[in-house]
Amino acid sequence: MKRQLRYFAVVSVLLMMFASSCSDNFLTETVEDQYSTDITDRESLRAGLILMYEATSNFYSKADQQGWPALWNVGTDVAWPIQAQGVEIPFYRYDNLTSDNYAASWMWNWEYDIIENANNVINNIENNGMAIEGMTEQLLAEYNAEARFFRAKAYEELATLFGGVPIVTEPITEPKFDFVRADLAEVNALIEEDLLFAVENLPDLGQTEHEQRVSNAAASQLLAKSYLRTGKYEEAEAQADRVINNPNISLVDTRYGVKVDQPGDPFSDMFWKGNMRRSQGNTEAIWVLEMENPSDVRGGSTGAPQQRRVWQGSYHSRNGLIPAEDLGGRGIARLRLNNWVLYDLYDDDDMRNSEHNILRRHTYNDPNHELFGEPVPYEGPDTLFILTPYTMKWKHFDPRDTFGWGMWKDFILMRLGETYLLKAEAQLMQNNPGGAAATINILRDRANAPTVSAGDIDLDFILDERARELLAEENRRMELMRTKTLVDRVHLNYGAPEGSRVEGIRDENLLFPIPVSEIRLNRDGDMPQNPGYSN
Repeated sequence: MKRQLRYFAVVSVLLMMFASSCSDNFLTETVEDQYSTDITDRESLRAGLILMYEATSNFYSKADQQGWPALWNVGTDVAWPIQAQGVEIPFYRYDNLTSDNYAASWMWNWEYDIIENANNVINNIENNGMAIEGMTEQLLAEYNAEARFFRAKAYEELATLFGGVPIVTEPITEPKFDFVRADLAEVNALIEEDLLFAVENLPDLGQTEHEQRVSNAAASQLLAKSYLRTGKYEEAEAQADRVINNPNISLVDTRYGVKVDQPGDPFSDMFWKGNMRRSQGNTEAIWVLEMENPSDVRGGSTGAPQQRRVWQGSYHSRNGLIPAEDLGGRGIARLRLNNWVLYDLYDDDDMRNSEHNILRRHTYNDPNHELFGEPVPYEGPDTLFILTPYTMKWKHFDPRDTFGWGMWKDFILMRLGETYLLKAEAQLMQNNPGGAAATINILRDRANAPTVSAGDIDLDFILDERARELLAEENRRMELMRTKTLVDRVHLNYGAPEGSRVEGIRDENLLFPIPVSEIRLNRDGDMPQNPGYSN
């Protein structure tokens, strides 16, 4: 009987399937899903915004090309390539920088991915705002401003790297092959419009939905830099002053945080894991991109940041030295601070050059080594990558992972120290070197460095001061491209060993090549190449 019942059940199912297969309704295709840019509720809108933070972190946590952090600093005025991984080579051997360059293509696509996400949020807010469940007029303005901040940031970086680029302000829902490079002035106008909106509508610092979300102070900081690039110096100073005069932001000038009871100084305190966020005592922070060890927090990082490995020396390669927290963790020296930075840049007693900020000498720290506790001689070829002096800004050590593939700490993307330098640059460009000197002296007083006067100030001095204050934090290549000084300042990269010298640089390298893949795909539009590069 059980066998008969099973047989009957199987036959019944087959008959129903056969009947269904003969039904007209069954043969009619129903589209269950399709691509849509529509957003219908607040959580979906927030998800779109958070996606832009995730996309931003991809730049900093990129690990498939280990030399990625190096290419933004070698071939400039601050660093030599050592043990080059590959991706950075065309950025100091400039004859190899061609229109099929990997980094140029990656940056182009990364920026436009962020722009596409921003456009989707902006379009939904401006065309369907109050129909989005859970939204108010104020929230719509804040979320719109947040998306516009990211769109402006992407276009600002594209303008710096490539010049005029295609302007896209609507979501793209079908293939498009007719993009046109806009004049740089048009790109600048869009950046200004977006950032002015962001300045007026983003929440105040400390009032955002989450600590790492951007505020109106971050928008002013970015707008100040954009105004400097476009020659609007009075406006740049005004935006910098909006940040400087914000009562919620102040320079870190006293010890604080997780290492306050250990040797150090206020400047070095800012760069310890656990000290980098405003909630952790960093009063100088304007925008901090938070990272967590994925072993502790699921999805805590979008990749495995390589900054510590790239910037710090490979001291563990010396017998008697082992990775340790006071040495900043394990590095592999993909680059080395050049002689100008190490021997000419800083005044005596400048805090930013202290042993807590640039580690110059080592002591044998392996208890099993016969010379334990003795200083390691600083001599020979080891000084290039094993015992090389290095910045401690990327220090990070996890005793559970002494190999240290990833650097699991936050990124301070904007802080007040840079704001003073932006203001000083704006003052200089308005023929006010005295005001620029007074502004820079605020930073130099904090660093215990000698004060300067109007006669000391020119653009080179400000760029020198940026190196002193923002070494390894700022994107040095972008700053020299923004100020059109990259070619002029590579002479400071003197003394590099054979194979690490800057070669073939020319004025055309003040811009990246337009990726040849984009030009070829854009079959129905006008996408001319930048001068000096071929397709």
